[in-house]
Amino acid sequence: MARSRFTGHVSRVLLFAGAAVLCAQTPTVSEHRAEVTAHLMLEQPGKASKAVQYPPAVIWLNPASPHTVPTAVPGKFTLMQKNKMFTPHLLVVPAGSSVAFPNADPFFHNVFSLFDGRRFDLGLYEAGSSRSVTFSREGVSYIFCNIHAEMSAVVISLTTPLYGQADAQGVFHIRDVPEGDYDLHVWIEGQKQNELDRLTRRVHIAADNAYLGEISSVHPGAPQHLNKFGKPYEPEAHPVY
Repeated sequence: MARSRFTGHVSRVLLFAGAAVLCAQTPTVSEHRAEVTAHLMLEQPGKASKAVQYPPAVIWLNPASPHTVPTAVPGKFTLMQKNKMFTPHLLVVPAGSSVAFPNADPFFHNVFSLFDGRRFDLGLYEAGSSRSVTFSREGVSYIFCNIHAEMSAVVISLTTPLYGQADAQGVFHIRDVPEGDYDLHVWIEGQKQNELDRLTRRVHIAADNAYLGEISSVHPGAPQHLNKFGKPYEPEAHPVY
């Protein structure tokens, strides 16, 4: 095999009776990589844009053609429980990854999720112990504690490594994106699923710096949730628990 210095195509060279014969050329696969950016724009009537407080948000690109992008490799991650908080609040992991939920508080926790991403209930476990969950498929999981209503987190498991989280200015960055067609998906905390589905669209990545434009959405309300029994939380009678 030899590479044409003029076309960038791969040429097949065959030898017949000592003579080199140049056969038909086949195009090579593009190695173009782009930095993809987008900007989250939230509709806030009566508020100046500089005062916008952006909620946690993620965009990701699923390739339209199979096998054009390597599948994200599963790993091991941690969502720490300390001071009645999950840290980090938002965790993006490859599908198939294991997430540990260690309890670093001096009282019990009960981590659970009843949403479509990964449904589980780790039960009551004490300070200094830990339990884990494998997020086996792509999806968004909203995580809570059945004892402490103020505790919440989100785990997004993806099959693609091409994703970006919004920064403090609402800007997304996805680096090293191969040229091609993708389905753009958006998640914004507190946003209704039908609104998120509306933001899904097909995009083509070609330029060195591919700007996807503004992702416009209404400003989400404060997330609300019930306990694992589908009922409102009761006041903590014994704060140590």
